[in-house]
Amino acid sequence: MSVVPGVKINDRPICICLVSVKWKCWGKDAILSLNSLKKIVCRPPSYMIVFSFSRGRMMEVRRICCIGAGYVGGPTCSVIAQMCPEVTVTVVDVNEDRIRAWNSDSLPIFELGLQEVVDSCRGVNLFFSTDIDEAIKNADLVFISVNTPTKTFGIGKGRAADLKYIEACARRIADVSSGCKIVVEKSTVPVRAAESIRRIFNANTKSSLSFQVLSNPEFLAEGTAITDLKNPDRVLIGGDETPEGQHAIQALRSIYEHWVPKNKIITTNTWSSELSKLAANAFLAQRISSINSISALCEVTGADVEEVAHAIGTDQRIGSRFLKASVGFGGSCFQKDVLNLVYLCEALNLPEVARYWQQVIEINDYQRKRFSSRIINCLFNTVTDKKIALLGFAFKKNTGDTRESSSIYISRYLLEEGACLHIYDPKVKAEQIMQDLTKPTPSERHDTATVSRLVTIVTDPYKACENAHAIVICTEWDMFTELDYERIHKAMLKPAFIFDGRRILDSLHDQLQHIGFQVETIGKRVNQRIPFTASGDRSEMDQPQPLKKNKL
Repeated sequence: MSVVPGVKINDRPICICLVSVKWKCWGKDAILSLNSLKKIVCRPPSYMIVFSFSRGRMMEVRRICCIGAGYVGGPTCSVIAQMCPEVTVTVVDVNEDRIRAWNSDSLPIFELGLQEVVDSCRGVNLFFSTDIDEAIKNADLVFISVNTPTKTFGIGKGRAADLKYIEACARRIADVSSGCKIVVEKSTVPVRAAESIRRIFNANTKSSLSFQVLSNPEFLAEGTAITDLKNPDRVLIGGDETPEGQHAIQALRSIYEHWVPKNKIITTNTWSSELSKLAANAFLAQRISSINSISALCEVTGADVEEVAHAIGTDQRIGSRFLKASVGFGGSCFQKDVLNLVYLCEALNLPEVARYWQQVIEINDYQRKRFSSRIINCLFNTVTDKKIALLGFAFKKNTGDTRESSSIYISRYLLEEGACLHIYDPKVKAEQIMQDLTKPTPSERHDTATVSRLVTIVTDPYKACENAHAIVICTEWDMFTELDYERIHKAMLKPAFIFDGRRILDSLHDQLQHIGFQVETIGKRVNQRIPFTASGDRSEMDQPQPLKKNKL
């Protein structure tokens, strides 16, 4: 056992067990011919130690940079800063307004508990900045946490991930860095994206730069991000199987070991880590589409999808999670990642596998269209010039994120039929709603003037429901179960309809019907069983009518 001379942390000497092996610094010969570090026996183990012999000294991983201050980078690095008080964490972004918001009391995203985490360490060891180059230059470890949207044009349009922001980050890191760097993919990327990053580094780095690229995908769920980050099911780290790659993995692992039990930290090779993220989201999306497909069957047989989900969910082989029927999944990950998986399978000549996963998306689209058709059919087969109150625009409760929200698609379907929408969401800003409804899609553009004429954003749910023909619940905000529905019914046109797209009013159905509402919900017929013809087929009047494709 030896003590490293002159090196202390909090006045504690570093003790190491030595073996006779010549060290390299991630592929570069060490200046000093020293023995290899075999085991750190000092305590506490929370100090992240990486030995950089290219300069003949030991380097502590004390500074982290995260490129991207969005829904992943901001919360993730805030929690790291809180859990690792001796580490300086800097989150950078090109968006000045976003960074300004992170440095204010009005954070750019809403997550339960996030404000408290940021307040506890901002200005101490957590910083938000637009000085990207300086943060990269000073960092020992760099997270890449930028958007990887689905391509809207060119090869792979509508399916493949657009990696232009990942590439831009890699080039910038190569341009301003020196010394040893650990670069970590935090964004969800296609399999072998790390190889692309390495190729950029190899082609552009200076002789003074040594690096390792790791994959560390996030598994947090928006709305519960802080809880998920502090109590994760697992942390996944993928890297090279070389000694240098394993040293980098251990450096990142030691960060998470501040608060994550060691048995929950999984290490793999890079490609397994990248594919695991895509596969995890695909499996979750698959479960939602599976139960939604059963909800359609329930509505035409008199079964209740909630009862069916409970019955099959009690089977331990299946489990109950993600068996909640709804108007479809949304968010930034599920659709994008499944489509990415589909494109990957097609590119690798696996058409049967591609078609299997494509059907997950098809069912999700079908559920949205089916729900919209049901609204139109119940409102006497027309919603033209009818006021509809749409409650909830975020893709799920407890977040302000609207990316791929089912509310966007349902709104567009109803607008195509000429409906007048009055939209309320407690956390989504009016500008975001209008931007989502007018944003061009890969297949069509939407007329801003028409959307502006037909859409009204309100800040009061009761105001949204005044003189409305129907209420459509698209987000499962808890507050929607606590509204005064007697007051709402009195203010609506009759017959007054409620379309519960999230099954949050199940316990109120009898009360709502007693008030006078016509209640329609996913996976169940509340008012009546669907009539059948003598042949056993559904009667023509009950068949969902195809939505017209009028241009907005």
